[in-house]
Amino acid sequence: MDNSARMKLEPIMKLSPLSGLVLSLMVGPMMLAADSIGSALTQGKVSANARLRYESAEQTGLKDSAALTMRTRLGYTTAPLQGWKAMVEAENVLAVNGDSYNQAGLNAAGVGRVVIADPETTEINQVWLAFTEEQTTATLGRQRLVLDNARFVGDVGWRQNQQTFDAVTLQDKSLPQTTLTYAYLWQVNRIFGREHPQGRYDSNSSLLNASYAGFAAGTITGYAYLLDFDNAATQSCATYGVSFAGTRKLTDTTKLTYRAEVATQSDYGSSTLAYRATFLSLEAGVAGKPGSLALGYEVLGSDGGVSFRTPLATLHAFDGWADLFLTTPGNGLRDTYLKAGLALPEGFNLLGFYHVFTADRLGADYGKEIDLQVSRKFSAAITGTLKYARFSRDLATLPDVTKFWLQLDYTY
Repeated sequence: MDNSARMKLEPIMKLSPLSGLVLSLMVGPMMLAADSIGSALTQGKVSANARLRYESAEQTGLKDSAALTMRTRLGYTTAPLQGWKAMVEAENVLAVNGDSYNQAGLNAAGVGRVVIADPETTEINQVWLAFTEEQTTATLGRQRLVLDNARFVGDVGWRQNQQTFDAVTLQDKSLPQTTLTYAYLWQVNRIFGREHPQGRYDSNSSLLNASYAGFAAGTITGYAYLLDFDNAATQSCATYGVSFAGTRKLTDTTKLTYRAEVATQSDYGSSTLAYRATFLSLEAGVAGKPGSLALGYEVLGSDGGVSFRTPLATLHAFDGWADLFLTTPGNGLRDTYLKAGLALPEGFNLLGFYHVFTADRLGADYGKEIDLQVSRKFSAAITGTLKYARFSRDLATLPDVTKFWLQLDYTY
């Protein structure tokens, strides 16, 4: 950027760190010389990802599903130019036999089969423009967004179609060991794809997240997520919470790991509900060579039959891989679990969970689940995964569920 262009931007930047960045996103590119833009384009980076997956699903009362799908992503990110950067990424999901599974209700042949939420689709996954001034970055457009451990805001990375957000995001790291994030979301692009009735959330939502990593014992994070969806009113909610996570050395080869989080949630915006529910998560364990072991407890509360909501979460990572509790039951959910990891010979890694699920309200036993995963990196670009989940019901109104995955990932 030449001196005259920089002088034109300086009054904008002096308005305030945030408003200046947003305005700069709109007017700055017009001030960059054509040859500089050309260099940023020719020196950019191509990104590619391919995932071949076989998934089978069995569930009481439904016909079995089997999905062989291929997900490909191809993207391009420009080289930085005077603080500017842009990115575009396309995504495609293909099925060998799309009628062999229920594509979240999108295919007539899938009626009566178990849902495997990987519908065939082609779409723009990301397209954004970002500007960085010192320790502050503003990003405008369709973008990936993951906050903390993705329990409340994530990209649903396990499913073939990634969840992204049409948003403006502001992140500041000016204060020592502190990260401040604000995002305004006007659309949520969900995993079901644009053809699905619930494939998009029309949003008027704000996310605020602040973390401080300056404590020797770990990182403390506070957040406020104010979610308002015009076309999903019952998912509109206000969540306020705090978490603390860290590690402490026990021996030269082992460490204590711990995480605690508490949040409260109530109806917000266009919600037609009236409730207040709580969230609690506790986990402690030991990690080292050749593996790790942790005990955890999570509660998604209920208020008179209205349960705690997590509409933007990476749900598959929590409360069992069988995905029976993607929607929290009306009486809430308590998940007591044991998690173990083990490094196996020849570069293989084992991860396992054992869950005991009960209701938070009225105390019913839902059931138990075992989850197992073996993975191996065959190269820097190729990873193989074998995964299994089995939910066994204790409550007659719930189904037994068995799922199996065989997957190969390639990343460039």
